[in-house]
Amino acid sequence: MSHAPVVIRLRMSSHDAHYGGNLVDGARMLGLFGDVATELLIRLDGDEGLFRAYDSVEFLAPVYAGDYIEAHGEITQVGNTSRKMKFEARKVIRAAPEINDSAAVILEPPVVVCRATGTCVTPKDKQRGAAK
Repeated sequence: MSHAPVVIRLRMSSHDAHYGGNLVDGARMLGLFGDVATELLIRLDGDEGLFRAYDSVEFLAPVYAGDYIEAHGEITQVGNTSRKMKFEARKVIRAAPEINDSAAVILEPPVVVCRATGTCVTPKDKQRGAAK
């Protein structure tokens, strides 16, 4: 069973950079996946639910301050209270400081920077069906 996917896009800021060279912590991608999961649960159950566990996480490419990231997610399976999901984060624009301080490059195709699968739970007494 598949439900409509959710996509959010945002620019990584200098506040997201955690390491030298303006490298963004991989945990930031997991935070984006959590936001996507919350929206998916609200759309399905009318409730934010809870993220129970990640089954797998793969960090595939670096992310830097100034990069634009799209976080995609969809529900792949619905149980009594559990909802299995898959996620993918893609870099769609990268900062280009080698050109100048404000330059950026659109990436065609986007670069997949992280993939994950996980399980969320919405307790039965909180499920209200699709939010109105």
